Amino acid sequence: MSAHILIVEDETRLAELLADYLQAASFTTEHLTDGSAVVPALQARMPDLILLDLMLPGEDGMSVCRAIRRFSEVPIIMITARVEEIDRLLGLELGADDYICKPLSPREVVARVKAILRRLQRSGGEGSGLAIDILAYRAWLDGHELTLTPVELRLLAALAEHPGQVFSRGQLLDRLYSDHRVVTDRTIDAHIKNLRRKLSAVRDEQELIRSVYGVGYRLEEGL
Repeated sequence: MSAHILIVEDETRLAELLADYLQAASFTTEHLTDGSAVVPALQARMPDLILLDLMLPGEDGMSVCRAIRRFSEVPIIMITARVEEIDRLLGLELGADDYICKPLSPREVVARVKAILRRLQRSGGEGSGLAIDILAYRAWLDGHELTLTPVELRLLAALAEHPGQVFSRGQLLDRLYSDHRVVTDRTIDAHIKNLRRKLSAVRDEQELIRSVYGVGYRLEEGL
């Protein structure tokens, strides 16, 4: 059965273009133009992934994302024409799994959708603990495949190289962004928050990433 994608976008021509490309890739699609219609739609039918525009009538994408995360972990890709770092950060803090900036390539959107849905698939193994395949950009915890963005996976891999070792935010930023882009320390905090949420969905009885006040973060040993 094909995955169902909900497109929340008030630019009708763009939404139709995305729907055409997604349907050509064997997905089924649904389109909403008003942010306030999203939560009622999810209560009637939960999609496999949501493409969510930031600027919407009725209720903006940030508010919609926050509302969805109160009851669902459905993957969300934010679509935005506002490229300021703070907007990207806020989107990730609210629980978005990825973001794409306008003007966008429909082929890239399809590729991102496929990548996230692949990461959603449960691993066939029954093993316990944490496993990371950095080349394939895949990670598992207790046999469950984690739905991680590329940045989240690199962050988890950096922490997992030396379990128990405390990494400063600066050290982690150096590992995440090889192009030396200018980002704030709060970016790390946002990614850590999302990582914790996704890890706790599998193992909620244990805090796997610990904060060390005034220093940084460490991954628990013995995973």
